[in-house]
Amino acid sequence: MTTPAEHELRRAVDLIASSKYFVAFTGAGISTPSGIPDFRSAGTGLWQRDDPMKVASATAFRQSPRNFYNWLRPLLRVSYSAHANDAHLALATLEKAGKLQAVITQNIDELHQKAGSVNVVELHGSIHRFYCPANKEHGVDFAAVVTSILSGEIPLCATCGTVLRPDITLYEEELAADDWLKAENEIALADLLLVAGSSLEVTPAALLPFKACRNGCKIILVNHSATSIDPYAELVMRSDVAECIPAMVALLNQRCG
Repeated sequence: MTTPAEHELRRAVDLIASSKYFVAFTGAGISTPSGIPDFRSAGTGLWQRDDPMKVASATAFRQSPRNFYNWLRPLLRVSYSAHANDAHLALATLEKAGKLQAVITQNIDELHQKAGSVNVVELHGSIHRFYCPANKEHGVDFAAVVTSILSGEIPLCATCGTVLRPDITLYEEELAADDWLKAENEIALADLLLVAGSSLEVTPAALLPFKACRNGCKIILVNHSATSIDPYAELVMRSDVAECIPAMVALLNQRCG
């Protein structure tokens, strides 16, 4: 990856300044600078080491909760202690200034919320919430669950003894209908979409930028590798998101005074 070119930053700022409804769509690449591994990068992605159908599917959770939590444990440990990076903080700053209307994220780490973003649509849920699949109890003590998992235990519902599960979308499961509807509504309103740190390989989430394109929305793409939306993007930047997005915001602030 390279440092964003000045002309690319100026073009991005032009697009943001002229937009009426600006939305960000983020993937795993925005959180890797915070130390959270992504899933698909060659050599380092989580799915390079584990078959998702064997460890992160609904079937895997039902058939072998221990294997599931053995897979989840290191990811939870990293996510629990991770801090929002400069890209998360820059997007939160934009929202606070009224220049960014929403963040749609594929991530489950809640780093956007840690940074201060408010209107966040979590397409794949959050690893920071757990519930009982038997009685649907969501009022679970997260800190106690984390302590249990990190000590090597399988977390159980205090009421019925059922194995608790994280409030994330597993393989073989559909996205939560409410979250999908919120995301579609934001996409329908957007006239500018920033796609940041996503390979756009996981559907149906990856379909949202294309829905935006069909609506006439302009796309800014910041990602380390090529994606299927590249040919349709107004601007493609092969830059580190934690460097590029803050640079955009800094230049925008300079221009707006």
